[in-house]
Amino acid sequence: MPALGWAGSGGASMTPATAPASQSGTVLPGDVSVAATADGMTFATRASGMLRKQLRFSGMAPSSDAGETVEIERLGRETNWSWAPTVHATVAANGSFTAVWQANHIGRFSVRALIEQPATSVVASASPMLTVTVYRPSIATWYGPGMYGRTTACGEVLEPSTLGTANRTLKCGTPVAIYYRGRTIVVPVIDRGPYANHADWDLTRATSLALGTDGVSTVGAVSLPPQGPR
Repeated sequence: MPALGWAGSGGASMTPATAPASQSGTVLPGDVSVAATADGMTFATRASGMLRKQLRFSGMAPSSDAGETVEIERLGRETNWSWAPTVHATVAANGSFTAVWQANHIGRFSVRALIEQPATSVVASASPMLTVTVYRPSIATWYGPGMYGRTTACGEVLEPSTLGTANRTLKCGTPVAIYYRGRTIVVPVIDRGPYANHADWDLTRATSLALGTDGVSTVGAVSLPPQGPR
């Protein structure tokens, strides 16, 4: 998956969708396929998935591996930053393989595919590797007009161009990936709330406009804590 824009500890100004992926608040397509090739194996999947929904992995291995087991592993906060088995597939006679993961964790994961080896073997560092984000379906509202110029609970002065979201529990500055109708953006937590409409997130108006949400919307959302201990 193309890396989403990482926001700083405060709200970021809106940036065009063509801005570099490393730039804060960049809106990127989420309904895209991603693929990698290494050590004679090709591996592909979707960039975005939803909790409790299927995420399909497919690829091609050398035909000499026909009948072998492909192990698909993931690494992220939910795996304590260690590679964890996710799903297996068998290489067909023509070298193809397909596996489906019923996504049971949210998070941003590195995912790799490798031919299953004995426990004493060393995994080749050239295994094809992808990045996948699994979101939790959530209710989001938006706010802003009438509050511009005020200081948020996180000490941010809210402006019409401020990208961010309110959340009741996440630490101020926590990056959150938001997905809506094929578009994705990463924005920081800048405020507390929401407290109405059974919502989990209250997007700033600039964030809502960037994604195209309106009123009370169902989005995909996941916080992106830095690598490290839980």
